[in-house]
Amino acid sequence: MLRPEVFDVFREVDHILHGGDVGEGGLVVELQSVAPVTAVYGNTDDLGMRARLPQVAEIELDGFLVVVTHGDQLGSPTPAKLHAAFPRAEIIVYGHTHKPLLELVDKTVTVMNPGGAGAPRFGLLPSVGILELEPGIPPRGRIVPLGRG
Repeated sequence: MLRPEVFDVFREVDHILHGGDVGEGGLVVELQSVAPVTAVYGNTDDLGMRARLPQVAEIELDGFLVVVTHGDQLGSPTPAKLHAAFPRAEIIVYGHTHKPLLELVDKTVTVMNPGGAGAPRFGLLPSVGILELEPGIPPRGRIVPLGRG
C-alpha cells in the first residue's frame, strides 16, 4: 500500500519509474492510477513478480534514453558501475541500496536512486525522487523525503 503522501508528491507527474523491490503487485496498480509506470523487479521480489516485470527497462522520455534497473546484478551498484553497464543511457534510475542519491556522471548522465517509499529500511527514512525533463535542457532532479517514517 502506498504512503498517502506519495499521491501528493506524484500529483502532477507524467510517468513513474520504479527501481524494484516492488513487493505486492497491487502497488503497481496503485501507481498506475496516478500515471503510467515503468517498473523492474528487485532482489526481494518473488518469482511471480519476476515473471511480470523485467530486470532492466529502457524507455525514452522527453527525448532522453532512460534505463531503470534494480542494480543488484552489479553487486553493490554505484553511479560509475551503472554508467559502465548502460553506456547509452542519459538517465539511470536504480534501487537496491535504498539510499537516496542524485549524481551526475561524466558531466552528462544523471543517476538517481530515489530511496524507498515503503517502511524505513537500513535506518533510512522513506523518500521518492522527482526528475523534471524537457527536451534540450539537462534533467533536473530532487529527492523528496516522506513523512518521518
